[in-house]
Amino acid sequence: MPFDAREREAALTSPALERLRTIHRALDAVSERTGKAVAWLSLAMVLVIGWDVAMRYLFNRGSVALQEMEWHLFALLFLLSAAYTLKHNDHVRVDILYNTKMSPRGRAWVDLFGTLFFLVPFSLLIIKSSWPFVCNAYLAGEGSPDPGGLPYRFVLKAAIPAGFALVLVQGISEIAKLLHFLLRREPEAN
Repeated sequence: MPFDAREREAALTSPALERLRTIHRALDAVSERTGKAVAWLSLAMVLVIGWDVAMRYLFNRGSVALQEMEWHLFALLFLLSAAYTLKHNDHVRVDILYNTKMSPRGRAWVDLFGTLFFLVPFSLLIIKSSWPFVCNAYLAGEGSPDPGGLPYRFVLKAAIPAGFALVLVQGISEIAKLLHFLLRREPEAN
């Protein structure tokens, strides 16, 4: 049975929809702040790479620790900025019909399905399965196997569950955003 104008307006301003908006704004703020903080790692990475290249080619002095720091910074940048990328919808999509043939509501349904049935379970799986990996590295005091390499490898490994926890948080934000969009929107004309 269709809503009349008053019922529709009441449904659009319901406390549940306002809670969805509050949730997604708060969670988006976490991803935004984290992404902007992690972006500074790219500057650090450029400086470390520049220093490493200068030392290697100008002074013929390489450093295992500097080379490891380069890939550690890259790993941290990649893992900890994924949620920020998702928030800004700048992640890679492999689709044929999504951007050209689907309506905004259709895209919202596809995004909701993908987030609920792929992103959330996969993030939970990675968090759960990587945690023993991090704990074992910490308990063993794992460091680089290379002479002159970096110690405390568990810090880098801890970025795996941390990064996917951030993606999970952003996924929950996306679910709230999509539900808010789908529940507020007027049905499309056929």
